[in-house]
Amino acid sequence: MSKQYETVIGLEVHVELASKTKIFCGCSTAFGGAPNTHTCPVCTGMPGSLPVLNKQVVEYAVAVGLATNCTINQNCKFDRKNYFYPDNPQNYQISQLYQPVCINGGVEITTEAGKKTVRIHEIHMEEDAGKLVHDDWEDCSLVDFNRSGVPLIEIVSEPDMRSAEEVIAYLEKLRQTIQYLGASDCKLNEGSMRADVNLSVREAGSETFGTRTETKNLNSFKAIARAIEAERERQIDLLESGEAVIQETRRWDDTKEYSYAMRSKEDAQDYRYFPDPDLVPIIISDEWIAKIKENQPEFREQKMLRYKEEYDLPDYDIDQITQSKKMADIFEAAVAICNNPKKVSNWLMVETMRLLKEHDMEPEDLSFSPENLAKLISLTDSKAINSNVAKEVFEKIFEEDIDPERYVEEHGLKAVNDEGELRSVVERVIAANPKSVEDYHNGKTKAIGFLVGQTMKEMKGKANPGMINDLLKELL
Repeated sequence: MSKQYETVIGLEVHVELASKTKIFCGCSTAFGGAPNTHTCPVCTGMPGSLPVLNKQVVEYAVAVGLATNCTINQNCKFDRKNYFYPDNPQNYQISQLYQPVCINGGVEITTEAGKKTVRIHEIHMEEDAGKLVHDDWEDCSLVDFNRSGVPLIEIVSEPDMRSAEEVIAYLEKLRQTIQYLGASDCKLNEGSMRADVNLSVREAGSETFGTRTETKNLNSFKAIARAIEAERERQIDLLESGEAVIQETRRWDDTKEYSYAMRSKEDAQDYRYFPDPDLVPIIISDEWIAKIKENQPEFREQKMLRYKEEYDLPDYDIDQITQSKKMADIFEAAVAICNNPKKVSNWLMVETMRLLKEHDMEPEDLSFSPENLAKLISLTDSKAINSNVAKEVFEKIFEEDIDPERYVEEHGLKAVNDEGELRSVVERVIAANPKSVEDYHNGKTKAIGFLVGQTMKEMKGKANPGMINDLLKELL
């Protein structure tokens, strides 16, 4: 009988914070930008330059700590992690080893197996490194320091996860919480949220941990799930064939669905950590914590309960809308204008979701205004436009945030509700389609659908389908 194995997983999640400037200097943190344009002597590690801590970074870190049930370390400090790498301009990274800002937290996740708490060992603040760009043409590597000094928090979990499903649930919970706080946009594709997976396997029932590996370079939830499955299989194969798992850092290639060893895993002493002599300790007062607590938003769980009471929406709608803070904000603002929660919810869940998928976008990328969505709903409610025209107009709102009232006016899309004009068109259609008229009289009720379609065609899609239906039934 083959052995049963249990997978043990812990994560190190790096999140780029949403402050406008870097952690120790005034340079912009904006993504993109020509190489080395968001730089200064501090973030390029020039001799004699001195770091100054960005207060906003501490506030975001504490806010995330409070939201993940951590204890805030009210007396914390920065350390230097010394290592040489071309994208690391000072030859050290400023981080927190001895006294991180948040400790001993946890978040609750829900999977098919039920609810479970994943404990958080610590959250510490640090600076990001630059970026190495390999130029195959010139056969050299170039360094872009724009990202150097961008503020990060690293959220270190305990090894509490047992499957890819639990890992994804934990990451989604973190991403949602942090996006609700506005502490980061958490865009995996832009690197503002990155996860390193520490994974080991052990025989089921065993209490001792196996040898773990760390897998890096994971920038989508799908890639993370694939890498976990592959690494689990790789370690089991090694153990089954009597070989040892080596503690090392591995890099995942998602296109080839394959990982390879990068370097043997260093321990803390390899980095010769010592307190940073240029930065004073951070004292976080009770008042400061209270103020950050006061500014915490309404989180998803609270929102879901309120939506049920206030808007009387089905659970499915509430679940979908509250998954993204951006979506929830648009929903609430549009409902405040048009006072029709179910219709706003339908537009967000059906058409908005469809267009997001088509454009390969995240809900956080939505740029249309709730006002224009509310105007569109009013246009359809007053039967000024029919549902087909509404969908066409909504695509324009989604892409360019146009004013639907003006757009409908300028493009002559108003529905024709003039009974006299419609009646004459319906009479023409009846006269031109004797076969369908005969089918209708012989009990084939579907024939009326064809005649409605022909009338809509004549009216260039601008008629009121309900009115056409009524007129056809009357005239037939």
